[in-house]
Amino acid sequence: MFCGLLVFNFGLGTLSHTPAQQPEAKRSAAGYYCVMDSDVKSKKPGKCPKCGMDLRPIQNDGDSTPPVSSPPIMKAGEPDSNTKPQIPNVTVYDQDGRKLLFFSDLVKGKTVAINFIFTTCTTICPPLAATFRRIQIELGDRVGNDVRLISISVDPVTDVPARLKAFGAKFKAGPGWTFVTGSKPEIDVLLKSLGAAVSDKNDHTPMMVVGNEPAGYWTRTYGLAPAPVLVKVITDAASKGAAVSGSVDLAIAAAASSTRGRDE
Repeated sequence: MFCGLLVFNFGLGTLSHTPAQQPEAKRSAAGYYCVMDSDVKSKKPGKCPKCGMDLRPIQNDGDSTPPVSSPPIMKAGEPDSNTKPQIPNVTVYDQDGRKLLFFSDLVKGKTVAINFIFTTCTTICPPLAATFRRIQIELGDRVGNDVRLISISVDPVTDVPARLKAFGAKFKAGPGWTFVTGSKPEIDVLLKSLGAAVSDKNDHTPMMVVGNEPAGYWTRTYGLAPAPVLVKVITDAASKGAAVSGSVDLAIAAAASSTRGRDE
């Protein structure tokens, strides 16, 4: 028994003097930033005060650059001089199931305001839609005539036309407000062309794209700004004169689609 106690005590001594393996320290973020506006930074995790999206960690390599496909939010009404929009004439479907060509049927000859939503979103999409509703009310009869509101789904696999129609009904969407879905490959091309492509639908942009196609005038602005501010951006865009031929290159990216038919 005595020997057994000696062995037991020796074992305890061995255990007490062997340092336990410590787990590798988790690398802390150098800070946090908003993917939509890299000027928004914080030392702590949280949400962007502008768009409400979760702030992402800045890695130790200092990477705080938003994805290339998601340009920073511009000041309201600031012309988008960095990128000439390449509007693809992809096949899409509206909330009534009608087959359309995006550029030819929805953009050409119009002033458009475009936002990005998906029907199962519970964060920024309802406010985006509610803002469009207020814009529709303030613009009145202009919506559907010289101005068109367009909401593009970033989740086209889920958002079939019937779902978009039900979503629009919650916000009393009227004529001239078109909800757009389609095949994922074609919607991906469309989103990329508008600077709104994301790998995760939950990270989609609160940006609103405003353009006057005949004038060749395009701008991006914050889609959750007060409705009167956005109405001014839209009406200012609509007031631009037609562009001089050749001064603005607003190309239809899918050239071959010009011969593509559509269902009557």
